Amino acid sequence: MTLKSRITLFSFVFAALLVARPYTLSSQAADALPPEVRRLQTKWEAIKFGVPEGDDQTNQMNALGEDADAVAAYFPGMPEALIWDGIITSERASMASTFYALGFAKRARDILEQAYNLDPAKLEAGATTSLGVLYYRVPGFPIGFGDKARARQLLEQAVKLAPNGLDAWYFYGDFLYTQNELPKATEVFQHALKIPQHPDRPLWDKNRRLVIEELLAKIESKR
Repeated sequence: MTLKSRITLFSFVFAALLVARPYTLSSQAADALPPEVRRLQTKWEAIKFGVPEGDDQTNQMNALGEDADAVAAYFPGMPEALIWDGIITSERASMASTFYALGFAKRARDILEQAYNLDPAKLEAGATTSLGVLYYRVPGFPIGFGDKARARQLLEQAVKLAPNGLDAWYFYGDFLYTQNELPKATEVFQHALKIPQHPDRPLWDKNRRLVIEELLAKIESKR
């Protein structure tokens, strides 16, 4: 399917308008996601958690990434669209070959920095959390741009901005786990599990909690 065809699937408006629509609070309610952005979230969850790892998953995520780029271009200045474009681009980096992975990671960083500069708290600190993840998972200099100190700063900010953000607390805990700060990681993970379940995102919510429980079990086994 061509990029033009995929864009058409998002909305009939895509085929009717020839210019991008700038985002303002009057365009959408402050807490509402337009259907094009909501679809990115739903499709990402289905591919991430519902498709087995392998070529099919990678191909579907790459196709979704092209859609996400188109949506972000269609809604310039909308942090939510940029956040999901950045998250999906980050996912493509994790699935790509070594030759392409760093390029996707750098592109994800640049997209998420745009969203962060617009609103670091939007979507439960989505840009802040996702940037933090990139900075602790990407190798540091001279291979990549990874920076553990920057990751810590961003993830600590994320949990302050999103006290009930499951991703913010999960990734902060995962960062602490990778740094072997196990008592603090345990505390953070236990807080994450106390966050109310998200009724509109059951697949994502369930899988995040399963991973948190697995990490807590690993920590317990090291005692």
